[in-house]
Amino acid sequence: MSSDCLGGVEARYCEAGADGSVTCTLCPHRCRLTEGRRGLCRSREVRDGRLVSLAYGRVCALHVDPVEKKPLLHFHPGEMCLSLAAAGCNLSCRNCQNWSISQVRPEEVESSFIVPGMLPELARRTSCRIVAYTYTEPLTWMEYTVDCARTCREAGLLNILVSAGYVNEGPLDDLLPYLDAANIDLKSFSEDIYRKVSRASLAPVLRTLEKMRDAGVWLEITNLLIPGINDEPGMLREMCRWLVDNGFAGAPLHFSRFFPQYRMREVPPTPIGTLRMAEEIARECGIRYVHLGNV
Repeated sequence: MSSDCLGGVEARYCEAGADGSVTCTLCPHRCRLTEGRRGLCRSREVRDGRLVSLAYGRVCALHVDPVEKKPLLHFHPGEMCLSLAAAGCNLSCRNCQNWSISQVRPEEVESSFIVPGMLPELARRTSCRIVAYTYTEPLTWMEYTVDCARTCREAGLLNILVSAGYVNEGPLDDLLPYLDAANIDLKSFSEDIYRKVSRASLAPVLRTLEKMRDAGVWLEITNLLIPGINDEPGMLREMCRWLVDNGFAGAPLHFSRFFPQYRMREVPPTPIGTLRMAEEIARECGIRYVHLGNV
């Protein structure tokens, strides 16, 4: 596989059509693309009949963060992690907090070209033994995420994924052997809300959680509570019961407070009482560790 900063890297997850089109098989959208067209993630494009990832190695955010910021409160607390992102996301959340880098094309943001082999030295320089793939949607730059995670694992580093979990099972299988921990953003427990707010669906995210559970990845789950959208007590109870019934009672659950931004500026901040209500429901259902975020 060859790459350069502008030309991208040939994608691993695609199928060629008899009509000359290419179908991206990375996520459930299964974007069917013709020459010069990009998928919903904005970072995967057909060039000369091949699907390429234009986000590979183009790091638009690189910071050293506390692991608690991911948020992961039960995985090596107190440690710092080298956190990086490339542009792109396969969801179109109206409330996106990182829209300036997730809802744009890779060439529309300033970036530095960092090959996977550079990460262990960057981690050493910053005294980090954890590397986090975060801020946007690392699963849309899966080729880069897998290569980085493999390189970091071989160097004795730990790998964290912060993701919405909207991915097909085959590509996820390539990443799981190198993943140590993840925080998955479970946006609601409603297919209808997933479609309306994020242009995605719930079922693939639940499959991602199950596969990570079975692979032994340390999991923490975030549920951002948006007033009038996904804060109905019955739906919260259904979500928590599913988590407990499917082996996630010990996975820390973070209820996070919403603040107006991006395309949901008309929605008010989440009342603290709503988070307390969600916390009570989760504990009643059997979730062992419940945390409130953005409060």
